[in-house]
Amino acid sequence: MKLKQLPSSLYKSLKLRLSDAKSEAGKREKANVVVSLTSIPSRFNILDLTLKSVLTQSLCPKTIYLWINVNDWNLIPKKVLDLEGDILKIKKTKLKTAHKKLIHTLLEEKESPIITCDDDVIYHKNWLESLYETHVNYPNSIIGHRLRTIQFDENGKALPYDSWKYKQKAPSENQMTIGVNGVLYPPKIFSEAIQNEALFMKLAPKNDDLWFKAIELVEGIKIRKSEHTPPPPIPIPGTQKISLKKENVDQKMNDSQWSELTEYYNLNQYLKR
Repeated sequence: MKLKQLPSSLYKSLKLRLSDAKSEAGKREKANVVVSLTSIPSRFNILDLTLKSVLTQSLCPKTIYLWINVNDWNLIPKKVLDLEGDILKIKKTKLKTAHKKLIHTLLEEKESPIITCDDDVIYHKNWLESLYETHVNYPNSIIGHRLRTIQFDENGKALPYDSWKYKQKAPSENQMTIGVNGVLYPPKIFSEAIQNEALFMKLAPKNDDLWFKAIELVEGIKIRKSEHTPPPPIPIPGTQKISLKKENVDQKMNDSQWSELTEYYNLNQYLKR
């Protein structure tokens, strides 16, 4: 977290903690869209803040799915359990990786768009509405609030992941959605290939964004940036002690995982270089 974000994070955290988000959500207009996320014990203590920020959106999802590994089930705090009800559904899974926040919900909700998000940030009140509005205009595209663009060197070799630029230009097959900012997936957009647990655990076990991008390329699925992007989500202090970023970016695991995916699927045939 950047130091300048701390005052806003503390203020919004306190405001959410004092709110009756569950009651507020029951009174809000619902969209035909579900939200899905997962979490780990090191973030359980602040998970209610993320959930409350989703429950109190300007346009409320009809359902929120929270996927928790079976081994962590008894560690869920009361302040999270108390939010469960008509909208929030807490579900068990044996899967430990972040892929579960999408692949499980795809099986639960086959007729509704699914928005995935992260568990360690506070989302702006118009976060969901702006994703949904773009989906209405482009119902057959995956919509993201923030996109990276895959970059290549002069020899046509993919550059390291941390050099992939955040471009805001016209849609391109080289763009990849960034999960933490929120991604909307239209119903029935993927084939059953997305569910191949043995394969994604072999090729991209630590980065679900890369796995989803590989399948999107193979299946010709279009990606588009949201038309009205809200302010970025606000990090919650103390949530990054255990973080996939440390492995994926700092230890360059994103590069090795993308290389594995590229070789297996021959992804370069779908990309512009």
